[in-house]
Amino acid sequence: MSFLLFAISALHVLILVLLFVATLDKSWWVLPDDETVNLWYDCLYDNNTQSWVCASVADSQWLHAVQALMVLAMLFSSFAFVLFMYQLYTMERGGLFYATGVCQLLACISVFTAALIYAIHVGKFHLDRQPGGSFGYCFVLAWLAFPLALLSGVMYIHLRKRE
Repeated sequence: MSFLLFAISALHVLILVLLFVATLDKSWWVLPDDETVNLWYDCLYDNNTQSWVCASVADSQWLHAVQALMVLAMLFSSFAFVLFMYQLYTMERGGLFYATGVCQLLACISVFTAALIYAIHVGKFHLDRQPGGSFGYCFVLAWLAFPLALLSGVMYIHLRKRE
């Protein structure tokens, strides 16, 4: 039982790390000249002044929805982890971790929706940029967090506390 709890906790921490990196790091879109764009700021290195020039990202409501959903996914998953630890030490024997599983499934749905919106509307986010580009590793991490959070949520729902 202790190995199972360790494995579930490690999976949840992995999901949290993936969500934090995907949300806060700077590579959701990679331009042809290897510059990257994130969800929050658009920073370019100016060779003339040897400094970074940053501006807020496009004023698209879809991009704001992606930002909000990624933050919600982080919050739901963080709350689920804290709730799991709380339930682990206070719940009576035989209880199920329904609340933790529901929070993790909400995180799963949030990250899925955010990544899907970004994939569908990515062309609208970079209209003033040169054509071309590809999805960055943060986008891939968000898609990787989705099935892991789904698996984790289902495991929490079926997990029964034992002594």
